[in-house]
Parts: sequence; structure tokens; C-alpha cells
Amino acid sequence: MRYDSGRVCLDLVATGVHPAEQLDDADRLREWLVGAGLVPCTVALDAVDDGWVRRFVEVREYVGELVRAELGGRPAPRALEYVNALAATAPPGVRAVRTADGVLVRALSDTPRCAALLAAVARDAVDLLTDPAARAGLRQCEGDNCRRLYLDTSRGRRRRWCSSEVCGNRERVARHRRRAVASRA
Repeated sequence: MRYDSGRVCLDLVATGVHPAEQLDDADRLREWLVGAGLVPCTVALDAVDDGWVRRFVEVREYVGELVRAELGGRPAPRALEYVNALAATAPPGVRAVRTADGVLVRALSDTPRCAALLAAVARDAVDLLTDPAARAGLRQCEGDNCRRLYLDTSRGRRRRWCSSEVCGNRERVARHRRRAVASRA
């Protein structure tokens, strides 16, 4: 899984975009929760089950609908209501703890609950869409067959692809092939 969209909520949306469903079981959701930074890698996620997977996929669909509607300049009242209701729930409590070598690391105050983690994703979406500067950097990848959303934080705000290494490289290879064919003709 990739975690380069620039926001947790966009990383969740990306799990269902390309090339195929990435949250297809509890193990993959556990991997995403840790990889996206919602849960420290030291936290046991024993409670994660297929019910959690269904709820995260549902949230992903609503967040994706809401963000794409915002990009398109149209309302998405049902998605907005759903995300707002989730964002009203308390996210997981966090605290700083010292490791054996004295370094402070982030830890959760309690065992993570599904509703609290969903609230963290929903709050991230609300923060993204209500912050004018962040919202202005919201983009959809221009790569062929890619619908990933990302936050453009590049210096000139001219980033075109979700990833230069993936979609950008595909585009450069395709452009090279077109030039090679044209030069032979």
C-alpha cells in the first residue's frame, strides 16, 4: 500500500482506487492503520475484524464522494452529513511515552476502538476541506487510468501525478514511445 497522498483521509480513499481493492481483509486493514500512522506499530490490533473492514470501506466511499464533489464544485449532502457525524465522535487519545533509551514516542491512551479511528479519518477530511490553503492543494492524478486524490505540496503547486515514480514514470515512458514511433514514421 502507498501512503503518499498527503493526508490520512486521502490515503484511505486511495485503498479502493487502483489497481484493486486493498482493504479486503482484517490483516490489510491492520497494515493500513499502522502504515497511515493512525496506530503506532507497537499497538495490538486484535479487535480488528471484518466488521471493521466494512466500516472503513464505507467511510472511504463517503470521504471519496465528498472530496471529489468538492473538487468538482458540487455539493454532496449525504456524504457531508455522514462525515460530519463521524467527526463528532472522539478520536483516540494520544500520549507521549519514553522508550528504554529515553526517546519520546507517540502512544495511544487506550486500546483503539473502531469508532475512534473512523473519527480520526473523518476529522482529517473535515480539516482538509475546511482549510482554504489545504483545499487549494487538492488534486486528482492526471495519469491515465488513475483516479487517486492527493495534496499538492510542491513548491510551484504544479504537480500533475499522485506519484512521480508511478504515474509520472508511466506518462514519461508513454511520451517517449510516442516520440519514438513518430520519429520512425
